[in-house]
Amino acid sequence: MPHQKDALSQHVIEVRGLHKSFGDNPILKGIDLQVSAGEVVSIIGASGSGKSTFLRCINLLEWPTSGEILFQGENVLERGYNIPAYREKVGMVFQQFNLFSNMNVLQNCMVGQIKVGRKSKEEARLTAMDYLEKVGLAQYIHAKPRQLSGGQQQRVAIARALCMEPEALLFDEPTSALDPEMVGEVLKVITDLAHTGLTLMVVTHEMAFARDVSDRVLFMDDGVIAEEGEPAGIFTNPKSERLREFLTRFLS
Repeated sequence: MPHQKDALSQHVIEVRGLHKSFGDNPILKGIDLQVSAGEVVSIIGASGSGKSTFLRCINLLEWPTSGEILFQGENVLERGYNIPAYREKVGMVFQQFNLFSNMNVLQNCMVGQIKVGRKSKEEARLTAMDYLEKVGLAQYIHAKPRQLSGGQQQRVAIARALCMEPEALLFDEPTSALDPEMVGEVLKVITDLAHTGLTLMVVTHEMAFARDVSDRVLFMDDGVIAEEGEPAGIFTNPKSERLREFLTRFLS
């Protein structure tokens, strides 16, 4: 059962009137969202509904066409805003792991801390070991990514993101590139994280995860948040025909 939040907790991320077009093709059509500190938000919807683009806009891997993205009350789209510092605080885990293939597991988890976070090597190593322990991979520190399974690589990617000690972590379909038997190990790590008070936004096709771990579920359809609410309501009493159709297709 998701953990209850203090109703007065501040908004870590706030999105206002977000639009994103590629050329003449509108992908996001006016999204408003507030995410509180420690909240776990799952984003579901059919392929092409704008879920990944939305997450990439929040992390500024895509630049919105219009609208505002506020982090702790400050608009990150303002000229002069420190984007590298923002990306440290709002980390991202991708479908395809994006590990550095020429570095071993430990180096993958240390490099950002040293280059971006300006930590000493020893401090970076201790932090990396701590998080690799947490994701169950401390014994693989000398392995290169190609020597690991997909599930292990994704767990390294999560540890690497955590090493930056973010305040929020965005997951873009973190299990979609995995073989079915590896999905569980990655979802377990994310589920454990959900109970630490870290703010999480997860684009996922794993409906059981969205239902059981989230505080709130957003259903995206055609570039907008078509429906949102607590998991119980979304999954047992969907209001829109589109969400009913989607769930029937996914849960059958």
